[in-house]
Amino acid sequence: MRVNNYVLNNHINWTKDLANDPYFRLVFPQPDMLQEPEHVESLINLAKSKVSAAGKAVHVEKLREKLDLNAHPAGQLTENVPMMDGKPVEGVQHKYQATMLIFPSEGQYCHSYCTYCFRWQQFTNVGSQQQFKSDQANDFLNYIKSHKHIKDLLFTGGDPMTMSAEVLGNYLDPILKDPECSHVQTVRIGTKSLAYWPRRFTTDADAKPMLDLFRRVDKSGRNLSIQAHFSHPVELDTPEVAEAIKNIKKTGAVIRTQAPLIKGINDSAATWAEMWNKQTRMGLIPYYMFVERDTGARKFFEVPLARALEIHHEAISECPGTARTLRGPSMSAGPGKIQVLGISSFLGEKVFVLKFLQARNPHWCAPDKLFYAKFDPGAVWLDDLTPAFGEKRWFFEDEYDEMKTRTDGSSGQRLFTS
Repeated sequence: MRVNNYVLNNHINWTKDLANDPYFRLVFPQPDMLQEPEHVESLINLAKSKVSAAGKAVHVEKLREKLDLNAHPAGQLTENVPMMDGKPVEGVQHKYQATMLIFPSEGQYCHSYCTYCFRWQQFTNVGSQQQFKSDQANDFLNYIKSHKHIKDLLFTGGDPMTMSAEVLGNYLDPILKDPECSHVQTVRIGTKSLAYWPRRFTTDADAKPMLDLFRRVDKSGRNLSIQAHFSHPVELDTPEVAEAIKNIKKTGAVIRTQAPLIKGINDSAATWAEMWNKQTRMGLIPYYMFVERDTGARKFFEVPLARALEIHHEAISECPGTARTLRGPSMSAGPGKIQVLGISSFLGEKVFVLKFLQARNPHWCAPDKLFYAKFDPGAVWLDDLTPAFGEKRWFFEDEYDEMKTRTDGSSGQRLFTS
């Protein structure tokens, strides 16, 4: 776990039902995140023992293995890493044709850690041999130059805003200055710093240099989008976050907001409606409501898809049209981002209506590619769903299987040609 004084002093109600306080559950790991009571008891006994730190770490790793936590969901490690000159491009994911993710090695931690984080392996020993990390001398720049269909770069982690402006600039400036990267239209930075440490953009010693870096992106002719991760409306209530938002917007950047729907933290329509309305009033752009990924302590946090739809529709009905830029509920599954559009009945069968928002093959997102799953009130993920109307497989499944079985060093990803 990791938490700071800003979070402790502003986001947690220490005087009322602490165990059920949504933000306490967000940053303090809960015993029930473990699957069995004996797991909790074994860790309590271990903490009380005189076993060395190294010995305790071995015990914890064995427990993680036993729990089968699915450290790299949706094929992140095996299907998303691109190849160049027969070698993997380290610290990069390229799942969707127009978008490439960069994981700067210096930004692979956060100001505080979310208990539901789907990239928990970036911060733990279990992922130490398989973390996504890209250093400044990496050849990701050459990969960008040779793939002209890349329009969107997403710096992610961890949290890139834990890096200094100088270090982040060492990644960004070569892209901004090189004419061979002129095809890049958008730079995105995924961050929870506005919720966890807005002083990053106000009073920190490095705040002005970071804002100046944002201005350089804007002056280069690119759009800078801050992908702000807000989990709960309480994160929007401090003077610090309001000032930080204003400072970022003055640089020419836009701020889009996103979060997963998490049981015990934000699983109510009232919470999302309040959050989206506050965001819209502050000039933020609601972007995504995600479904909790199938990793880590998923069973503790998951919300059924049918309930997710109810929460989404009830919440958005309380918001103005300016908040309806939001897309969701969305599953970031192996083949792509799949939106649950609704529940309907056709030919006497109750079904989920699904559509790709992003896909390994862009053609899967075509308007005529709606697909249908048998209604299941307990389903929480794509793997829980089965095709409706007697179909045996999803329309994309054969092609996706072919992607995963290639032997040309590009296993799992569509062949993106320059």
